[in-house]
Amino acid sequence: MQKMLKMMTGCLALAVLAVSPAWGVCLLWVRETTGRTADIPWLGLWCISVVGLFAVLLPIGIAARGTLARLHDYIESAGDRASGTIPGGPFWLRPVLRTFVRAIEQFRRRERDLRNQHRDLEIQHHVASAERRQIEAVLGVMSEAVIVTNAFDEVVLANQAAGRLFGFEPDAAHRIPIEQLVRDESLRSIVQETKSEGNFVECRHLEHRIEGLSDADDGAGPDCDISLACVSDHREQLAAVVTIIRDRTREREISQMKSEFVSKASHELRTPLASVRAYVEMLVDGEAEDEASRNEFYRIIQSETERLTRLVDNMLNISRIESGIVHADRDHVDMCEVVKQAMATIEPHAREKDITLHRTIAPVDLHVLGDRDMLSQVVVNLLSNAVKYTPQGGRITLKIDSDNLARSIHVSVADTGLGIPPQDQDRIFEKFFRIENYKRVAEGTGLGLNLCRHIVETVHRGRIGLDSSLGMGSRFWFSIPMGCEESLAA
Repeated sequence: MQKMLKMMTGCLALAVLAVSPAWGVCLLWVRETTGRTADIPWLGLWCISVVGLFAVLLPIGIAARGTLARLHDYIESAGDRASGTIPGGPFWLRPVLRTFVRAIEQFRRRERDLRNQHRDLEIQHHVASAERRQIEAVLGVMSEAVIVTNAFDEVVLANQAAGRLFGFEPDAAHRIPIEQLVRDESLRSIVQETKSEGNFVECRHLEHRIEGLSDADDGAGPDCDISLACVSDHREQLAAVVTIIRDRTREREISQMKSEFVSKASHELRTPLASVRAYVEMLVDGEAEDEASRNEFYRIIQSETERLTRLVDNMLNISRIESGIVHADRDHVDMCEVVKQAMATIEPHAREKDITLHRTIAPVDLHVLGDRDMLSQVVVNLLSNAVKYTPQGGRITLKIDSDNLARSIHVSVADTGLGIPPQDQDRIFEKFFRIENYKRVAEGTGLGLNLCRHIVETVHRGRIGLDSSLGMGSRFWFSIPMGCEESLAA
């Protein structure tokens, strides 16, 4: 604006300088053509003209300069929220002033609209950011893998479960094509088919085994349930495809384990029940004519009933421990006394098979913090198995010592029995597992060692293991932390 004022002032000065010589030239031309030099005061007229011209143009320039200065101030205040004073001026500048004022008012209205739009956009941005953070938080805690791809098959959103499943970082997967993140070609084809169908009403559900995972030895991944849905935008066009992948491998394994457990439990329960039923029917039918036969039947029924009771008790104890509802009465237990009591319980059975029991007890403090009855049950079960699978005239050695480095009590039961084949040693602590060739050697339910493992590892946070050579006997051992309440907390 200042440049405009300077330009207009300069133009007025140039006009004065240009008009004055022109007026003098006109007077000289009249004098030469008319020849009248004495009657006309040429110099005086020229001076009067110049003075008159200055007298006329000077107020106009001053008025224009003041008007332009006020217009400059008005334009400068156009950006303020408060409207400035509308400038006034001479009549010959009023059209220009009105044009300027209208332009400034339009500018102000446009500025207000843009500010309102900017404020609305900021609010929408904050709301959208908050909603996105909420969605990401919800997806982050989901166990199912979620992948959202746009119309160009680029990943726009993925949660941590998807990153763990396919081996990529979700934060770094934005706008990366899905073919670079998911190596399963069939899964990519399913996503593209869903996008091509463009069904915004119904979701697509199917089962699929994911292939090409790096942590799979044979290239085959987990069995999954896949749900896909199309998302539309405001123009009812495809905006994204949401893929939800649920790993059902563990559920199927658990279901299979339950079925196997029911099958094995039913088989183990059926055997003693069938025996009891058969001997009861013989007693009812009067097949036991003498007292000795009846007593034999009674003894068999009692033995099978005790076997059935042990089976049910073991199943209930294992179920309680696995579900976490078992109550352990923790106290300072002298493992030396536990071992002596267990050997006294097993000694009559060992004597029937002429098996020698030998114990080695270290002369140190053998106290642990645990449940006395449960620890006694572990020792009795290990000794009982050793007696069952040790031939006539064998030897069983029980050792107990302390490991100061690990702060634990170590108990081992070694026998001179049949030993365990190498291929069966990893499964010996499973439920209902029994070595097929040894089923004729001794009766059992296949739950005793599994119960021992739960008591030692789950309840007492200890360790249990096996060292065995086929035909050379077996050595079962377990260790319990001593005096450490934190490590024993179930």
